[in-house]
Amino acid sequence: MTELTDFAITRRWPPRDPQAIQLYSFPTPNGVKAAIALEELGLPYDAHKVDIRKGDQTSPEFLSLNPNNKIPAIIDPNGPEGKPVALFESGAILIYLADKTGRLMPTGVGRYEVMQWLMFQIGGIGPMFGQLGFFYAMGGKDIEDPRPRDRYIAEATRLLRVLDTALEGKEWIAGDYSIADIAIGPWLRGLVEFYKAGEVTGWNDLAHVPGYLDRFLARPAVQKGLNQPPRN
Repeated sequence: MTELTDFAITRRWPPRDPQAIQLYSFPTPNGVKAAIALEELGLPYDAHKVDIRKGDQTSPEFLSLNPNNKIPAIIDPNGPEGKPVALFESGAILIYLADKTGRLMPTGVGRYEVMQWLMFQIGGIGPMFGQLGFFYAMGGKDIEDPRPRDRYIAEATRLLRVLDTALEGKEWIAGDYSIADIAIGPWLRGLVEFYKAGEVTGWNDLAHVPGYLDRFLARPAVQKGLNQPPRN
């Protein structure tokens, strides 16, 4: 039978509670999704800092869990059939945690509505906002050719407008609060707080998205999850 200690990653980041979900992450927009979900669901977890500033994500131990060298990743020692399960990719982790607990994901048609907005974040908001951040606020901002920056500003602006229209008359994107909101919220926060790109993407012209982000950030579990694992 597979044990938690059979995973090579536990030799670099030893479990503090072997019965808790082991979270390997860093507080980026993608990284905090799993921590927020774990906090919302009240599941016990050990948050291990994979410091991407130091290249921890390319270490042999982390690569043994996620060959794509991206955070977050988890090991649940109490997975299906009582066996440990290891997962990477934030979207897959959110779906797993929702299915494990029967929460943050409706059944029936509602499940697919949540899934479509989760995929909207994974395929659109995440990569487009990330590229915007690079070309507008980080290393790419010094590139003289304005086309990459302008392309991602335009696409981020378009995605925000799609989200704004969809939120009309809604508190949360797919009805009740769900993993779709947990996926989207951290990227909205990153856009305005970290990339400082609110002005260039028309943030103040949006009717519904700013209030949506405020509601998300007001949740106690979100505030806890945003700081797990601690950056310092």
